[in-house]
Parts: sequence; C-alpha cells; structure tokens
Amino acid sequence: MQLTADFFQQTAKVFSVSELTRSIRGTLETKFAAVWVQGEMSNYKLHPSGHHYFTLKDQRAQISCVIWRDTMQPPPRKHSGLADGAQVQVFGTVTVFEARGQYQLNVQIIQLRGVGILQAKFEALKRKLEAEGLFAPERKRQLPKFPRRIGIVTSPSGAAVRDILNVLRRRAPWLQVLINPVRVQGTGAAQEIAVAIRELAAPNEVFAPVDLIVVTRGGGSIEDLWEFNEEIVSRAIFHSAVPIVSAVGHEIDFTICDFVADLRAPTPSAAAELIVPDVVDLQRQIDRCARTLGRQLLNRVRDAQQRLDHSRDTLQRCLAHKIEGYKRGLDHALRVMQARSPVRELMMRRNHFADLHRRLVACPARLIENARHRFGSIEGILRVLGPDATLRRGYSITMNDRGQIIRTTAEVRLKMAIRTRVSDGEFGSEIL
Repeated sequence: MQLTADFFQQTAKVFSVSELTRSIRGTLETKFAAVWVQGEMSNYKLHPSGHHYFTLKDQRAQISCVIWRDTMQPPPRKHSGLADGAQVQVFGTVTVFEARGQYQLNVQIIQLRGVGILQAKFEALKRKLEAEGLFAPERKRQLPKFPRRIGIVTSPSGAAVRDILNVLRRRAPWLQVLINPVRVQGTGAAQEIAVAIRELAAPNEVFAPVDLIVVTRGGGSIEDLWEFNEEIVSRAIFHSAVPIVSAVGHEIDFTICDFVADLRAPTPSAAAELIVPDVVDLQRQIDRCARTLGRQLLNRVRDAQQRLDHSRDTLQRCLAHKIEGYKRGLDHALRVMQARSPVRELMMRRNHFADLHRRLVACPARLIENARHRFGSIEGILRVLGPDATLRRGYSITMNDRGQIIRTTAEVRLKMAIRTRVSDGEFGSEIL
C-alpha cells in the first residue's frame, strides 16, 4: 500500500491508548449486546473478593470471562461441576477490560453444556406425565408404619446404600432388607432400574413380598441423575403395587421419579429415617404406655374394690332388714295361733274339707249332662246342614277320576271320566 499525503491528511487524528480502547469497547458493546457462547473452561479461579475468573476456549480461540459476585444469583455452587476442562454454556455481554486492552465476557448465566437440552427434555416429560395424572396427590399411598421387609433399588457399590443400611441398622435392627442391584448411570441403566422395581413389586417364589421399595442413588449433575428422569422408570414406579420412596441425589436435586413416587426423601439417609421408626423411640413409647396402663389398671382395681365394699355393706343392711321383717312376721303368727283355739280351728278345717268333697262328687254328673245337651244340639245342626241331607234334597257331587270335586265347567275336558255321587250311592260317566 502506498502512503500518500492525502492519506495522512485524512488520518491526522491521533488517538490515545485509552481513547482507542474506549472506542473499541463502545463498538463491541453496541455490536454484541448479549450472546450465548459455549466452550471449555480453563484457568478457573475464585477470587477472595467473590468474583469468578476463567477462560473459555475451543480449538482455535479463547476469551476471558468474569462473573461478578453481585451479578449472577445464585452464584456457582462448589459442586456445580465448574472446573478446568468442564464444557459449559455461558450468557453475557462482550466488553473490554481497558486497563489491559483485553476484551472479555461478563457472564450472567452459566450452565454445563447440554444442560439446556436436558432441562427442556425434563420439563417436557414432566408436563406430559403430570397431565396423565402420574403426580396426582390422591393416588399416593401411605407408607406402612412398621415395615418388616423392604427392597432397595440402587448400585451395590455406591455410598447411598451404605448410608441407608447404617441408618436402618441403628433404627430398626429387626428389618429385613433386600437389595436389587442395578447401574444408576450410563446407557441402559434406566431399563435396569425399571426391571428391578417390577421384580421387587411383583409376587415371587424366590423371596417373600416386600412392604415398600426405596429407589436411590447419591448426588451428581443433571447428566449423572438423568436415568431417574426417564419415562420407563417413572411408569414402573407408577404401576408398582408396593409403595415407593424416591431418594435420588441431594436435597436440592429433583428428578421425575421424585414426583411419581409415593414419598420423596431429600437424601438416602433421610429416606431410611422416614420409612422406619427409631427402636429407641419405640421403646420409650412402650415404656410410657406400660406405665399408663399400670396406673389405669391400679385405678380400676381400686374402683372395683370400693364398689365391692359398698355392695357388701348394702347387702348386709338388706339382709338384716329382711331378717328383722321375718322375725316380726313369725312373732305375729305365733301370737295369732296362740289366740285361736286348736279344737275350733280343727273343726273349721274339717267342715271346709267336707264341703269340697260334696262339690267334687256332684260336679262330674252335671258336666256329663251339659255335654250331652251340647252334642245333641250339634247333631241336629249337622243333620240339617250336612252333605247327606243336601244330597237327599236332590243335589249331587261331581268328582274327577282322582276324587277331586269339580266346581266349574272349566275343569271339564272331552273324554274325561267323572263320578257323580247322589244320596243313595254314586255312578260313573264320560264327557263326550
């Protein structure tokens, strides 16, 4: 390029470093108001001031990034996965750090790469299953208060199962625990979890039925916990005939199976505390009940003793009163007998017996005579109104071959044999 006088005349303006940097900053901030950028984190540092510094890079370029302590709420967690080598997506504004003449990204949102897609899948499945009623509170079942056998679906080598077993061993040493081992992360893990749930929930000849099932694993990122967001696991929990407790991740972690399960526990250890009572608390309750029962029994025995004493006193008074009454009656009878003459009393008794003898002797003759008169009257009535008298007046009785009386023409059929009774006998005939 050939530099001419005209060129130098047109570019006579000389910028200071600050002016040029500020101009570049204004151009960048105007051109790129806010952008999403993804790449690999490196040189991550949490400054004592609370600010976060790191570099975002790919195979060909890199850009400095800063998260001001009062910019992003909540700030990144210690175990959020933000570290050198992490693949992340950030949202922020492009600016220039004038002191160094270095452009950088002021980050407002940061998430692990792919979390946005997984979160969208999470929300979509959550809306679908909620619309189908899988989260309905009215379908959730109460857990048994004193389970005897429980099943656990988890990795046998994870910390979650150790935490649960330690708590159960301390709180409920009588409990029988059946572990159905599965992978809790990786391709095919969701299918293993669903199959394990169905195996524990269905009747089986190999092991006795369980009272409830715990589905659990330790904490992790959304990718680590994703198997518990799969639809196949949610539907296995929904169709389980046994109540299910979900204890996946830490307290702030939520998965789809948490919403479908009958109870969601914030951690595996909390699940163990929720599903069984503490044996120490039970012993205290039993002791309290025993003391209360002892006091109630003692009070009842004392009440019964008081009622028995009162009844005994009342009975004694009644007996004494009756004995006194009998004594007065006996004294009165003795006085009466002493006042009467024995000869006169004997004469009265003899006359009374003689009168009864006369009445008994005369009674049968009168009874027979009265009966004879009644029978004669009845015989006369029968003689006038009886069937023989009716037949003698010209009436007859028609019967079928079984001896049943024919009262209407509807009972008569052709070729039917009948018998007719008159006053001096009977004869047969046939209907033509």
